[in-house]
Amino acid sequence: MTRAVTVLAPGPLTTVQDEGRPGLAALGIGRSGACDRSSYRLANRLVGNAAGTAVLEVTFGGLALRAERDLLLVTTGARCAGSFAHNAPANLAAGAEMRLGAPAAGLRTYLAIRGGIEVDLVLGSRSTDILAGLGPPVISPGDVLPVGTAQLPMPGVDVAPVAETEGGEVTVPVLPGPRLDWFTPRTWTTLTGQPYTVTNDSNRIGLRLNGAPLERAGRGELPSEGMVRGALQIPPSGRPVLFLADHPVTGGYPVVGYVPDAEVDRCAQLVPGQRIRFRGAA
Repeated sequence: MTRAVTVLAPGPLTTVQDEGRPGLAALGIGRSGACDRSSYRLANRLVGNAAGTAVLEVTFGGLALRAERDLLLVTTGARCAGSFAHNAPANLAAGAEMRLGAPAAGLRTYLAIRGGIEVDLVLGSRSTDILAGLGPPVISPGDVLPVGTAQLPMPGVDVAPVAETEGGEVTVPVLPGPRLDWFTPRTWTTLTGQPYTVTNDSNRIGLRLNGAPLERAGRGELPSEGMVRGALQIPPSGRPVLFLADHPVTGGYPVVGYVPDAEVDRCAQLVPGQRIRFRGAA
């Protein structure tokens, strides 16, 4: 068999992800791509893959694979229970299996294979966009995923000294959004003065947050505007939605604030029930 891995079990949700489809918003196509971009990029660097190589994004563990040829793999992001090395490249011999348990902290684990996952490109990317339905289908049992040939040398790093994903309450900075004036004067104090809880209906599109609602100032309806990753949109419930990788290109609810793009990676690792607090930033 050619270089490939066979999926024995996909876990709750496993998708193929890369850097996504930037620059196509004017055509109504969102970027998508890895939710936690820093962990995704680290995984590729550790196995000597070129920037933009496709990996597997594993949501809350549960993935089981069998190597059809000798392969070099690494996991980054949320550390899953099991014996597979984390933040450290390891060999998986032909016929051997790799199984990821549930992570103790964090939500998304990135599995990079030297050579990359070589499913078909769609509009220049191998990313699965859950909202738009673009890209390869969600990974299923029995899928055979082809693996490419690496073009770069190995970096010579045994283990990456990076911090573990965060458990407990996480604090991230927030900047005022373009429609802050659509809310009452105390809105910013309410937003930054309480923790919010991540709800069970969160996904790759965004984190739905539960807490004291934010009150609009009664301006009516807003025409649809462009949306970006990190936007804090406030629907009629008054409870924020923090947009992640598969966010819509436009939205008709006001954006009260923005989480800086680099901090959204941390938000992408929050599990349902975990708390997030917003710290006002200049």
